[in-house]
Amino acid sequence: MRIVSLLPSTTEILFAIGAGDDVVGVTFECDYPEEARSRRVVSTSAMPPGLTPAEIDTFVASAMARGEDLYHLDEGALAGLDADLVVTQDLCAVCAVDVSVVDDALAHLGCTAEVLTIDPHTLDEVFASIEMVGKATGHEEEAADLVSYQRRRLAAIWARSAWRTQQPRVMFLEWTDPPFAPGHWIPEMIEIAGGVPLLATPGEKSRRVTWDDVHAARPDVVIVAPCGYDREGSQVLADELVASGALPTGVLVHAVDANASWARPGTRLVDGIEELSNLLHGSGTMRA
Repeated sequence: MRIVSLLPSTTEILFAIGAGDDVVGVTFECDYPEEARSRRVVSTSAMPPGLTPAEIDTFVASAMARGEDLYHLDEGALAGLDADLVVTQDLCAVCAVDVSVVDDALAHLGCTAEVLTIDPHTLDEVFASIEMVGKATGHEEEAADLVSYQRRRLAAIWARSAWRTQQPRVMFLEWTDPPFAPGHWIPEMIEIAGGVPLLATPGEKSRRVTWDDVHAARPDVVIVAPCGYDREGSQVLADELVASGALPTGVLVHAVDANASWARPGTRLVDGIEELSNLLHGSGTMRA
């Protein structure tokens, strides 16, 4: 089987369940595991590099208002790879190539590849998507084993946090300028870690809020996790927020690797929950 993965999350899932050797095409964002970088890149961003969070927000809003795609799909590369399976998404037009673009491209090319659409909104749906990828690639047993392992880890974290009487109030920032409150699977992650998610909409899209909203929510902890940023990039933005005085005084501020363990519905979400659990019930490193 020849597989093209148009999502960083499914790329890491494919490698984790033993289908990595079948992956022939990926996106420019597919950076885990390291071996994924050796595959042909078929999708790139339409966004200029080096933009600030505010500039990115403006660019995205303007492009979507004009009906323009945020990603370029290389039809020539896609045709040359002769894929049997293309894995894409219908979750977020800002995050990756949309399934409609893929369908149109394959129809134009006359390609008969199967298109698998991944669209998780909750942790259970993330686990179901792993099993779905396993079934589509002939790695059902490996996928089931991976999900079982992930669920055991979740249960262990929950067992450690559930008995605690103190549950810190967590403001999770999926974007920083403007601030966005969390949605999809992230509120669940915060609860399992032993925190109270603030301004959150479980299973739904993240949403724009104001700094007044953030202050009014009275957080104990602010997690800086802008979608598309690694830990180093998140730390830079966290430092800027603290220096600017935008955050409530005295809150614990912690920057995370949003790409690895939060924004991407892949195999490493439990890593993020473990990190947050240790933070909430241990000690922090920076306060506003």
